[in-house]
Amino acid sequence: MEKLASLKPAFEKGGTVTAGNSSPLTDGAAAVVLMSADKAKKLGIKPLAKVLSTAVAGVDPSIMGEGPAIAIPKALQRAGMMLSQLDLIEVNEAFAAQTLAVAKMLEIDMAKLNVHGGAIALGHPLGCSGARIMATLVHALMQTNKTFGVDSLCIGGGQGIATIIERLS
Repeated sequence: MEKLASLKPAFEKGGTVTAGNSSPLTDGAAAVVLMSADKAKKLGIKPLAKVLSTAVAGVDPSIMGEGPAIAIPKALQRAGMMLSQLDLIEVNEAFAAQTLAVAKMLEIDMAKLNVHGGAIALGHPLGCSGARIMATLVHALMQTNKTFGVDSLCIGGGQGIATIIERLS
């Protein structure tokens, strides 16, 4: 903790964002195959999960990291669910403070949040973050034999997006 505390701020003198609490830019690739249940059945494909709902929301750009805190409840409402019904929660973050703000705003059980460490641990590959966190969430649900999860990203400019899924296999 002492070494983390001694890191220089990345953006402004006296700031709190450092190389120790922000995600690295990484190379990466991910793919998600999305199709209807009918198409999967026709092709003999056993789906891993299904999308129950999605939502996009926005906040003032000056608080851009809070977009997921608005999008997640909106997606839950569309799915007819409550936060307590979610087994796992993936919130993609560029900075730890952003995820902590969302967790605090929604009163998220930290044992359910970013169980593999999120982007700070796994990287923040620009252009494939959505696919990366969806794949992480689906496989985490499979590994823990859990059923429901949400993945969410802040999209800059104040936007947030969330997708509620149900593990099928």
